[in-house]
Amino acid sequence: MQEVGVRQGEVSLPSPVRKSQGSELSRRLKRNKWLYVMIFPGLLYFLIFKYAPMYGLIISFQDFKPFKGIAGSEWVGFKHFERLFTEPDFFQILSNTLILFGMNLLFFFPVPIILALLLNEVRISIFKKTVQTLIYIPHFMSWVIIASISFVMLTEDGGIINEIIAYLGFEKINFLLNIDWFRPTYIIQVIWREAGWGTIIYLAAIASIDVEQYEAARMDGAGRFRQIWNITLPAIRSVIIVLLILKIGDVLELGFEHVYLLLNSMNREVAEIIDTYVFTAGLRQGQFSYSAAIGFFKSFIGLVLVMGANRLARKMGEDGVY
Repeated sequence: MQEVGVRQGEVSLPSPVRKSQGSELSRRLKRNKWLYVMIFPGLLYFLIFKYAPMYGLIISFQDFKPFKGIAGSEWVGFKHFERLFTEPDFFQILSNTLILFGMNLLFFFPVPIILALLLNEVRISIFKKTVQTLIYIPHFMSWVIIASISFVMLTEDGGIINEIIAYLGFEKINFLLNIDWFRPTYIIQVIWREAGWGTIIYLAAIASIDVEQYEAARMDGAGRFRQIWNITLPAIRSVIIVLLILKIGDVLELGFEHVYLLLNSMNREVAEIIDTYVFTAGLRQGQFSYSAAIGFFKSFIGLVLVMGANRLARKMGEDGVY
């Protein structure tokens, strides 16, 4: 009798089984080789720019000196984290960040969904494609261009918005320096630039819905709004939940460039957020360990919120992110 096991307590597979498994793996790799080639640049990006820099978080526990390096810098434990939570301006900066995030979630997040639902109802192909192109274009503009266009439109000295206000008989508004107008200006710019691009995922999800469901609904006498409420929205609910979870993970990640371009000495009270604070402390003042501690705190909060939101989604019967 051919011996399959080698020793007592050990289980070994016959060599033909191992060879078949190896050949199956090689066939899969060969069959899907172009998929792996397409995945590789994105994987490389995350390895280089997302995972490799995590090594630098070590300096948040050190009194980092660039000329000594990480290996030679003195370890100080949680000193910088203690300073972070005792800094007089920190909670004001955290409050500004959370308020802007709340406005993003409340005003911006629903807009791509609404746009996708409206575009899906358009039956004239040329008009639909034209509208899609027009709302996609701002996404390809940098925040520098968006801020420059806003400056030209909102400035008191010849800005088109203020000229219209003056023409109607009202007093001009200093949108760029008034702290009451910073947040509305910020959220309007976010909607203008990103809302159209955000519709792509929702339109793709809507396109996967079986058209027979709409035909059956029409036969039952359901109108357009009823079809959207009872068919379209439930069908894309899982996509909305996943994107909402990912959005919650970015609670403290509002984008440095956008806010920095709107920031000035007059609106700093409401405009200073964690990202701009890290830039000021880390690069302008050379407090590398302190700014690393702030970044560590921000990433940790994002991780906790993603895990919490994902767990809540799974309890509600959704798939979640993982």
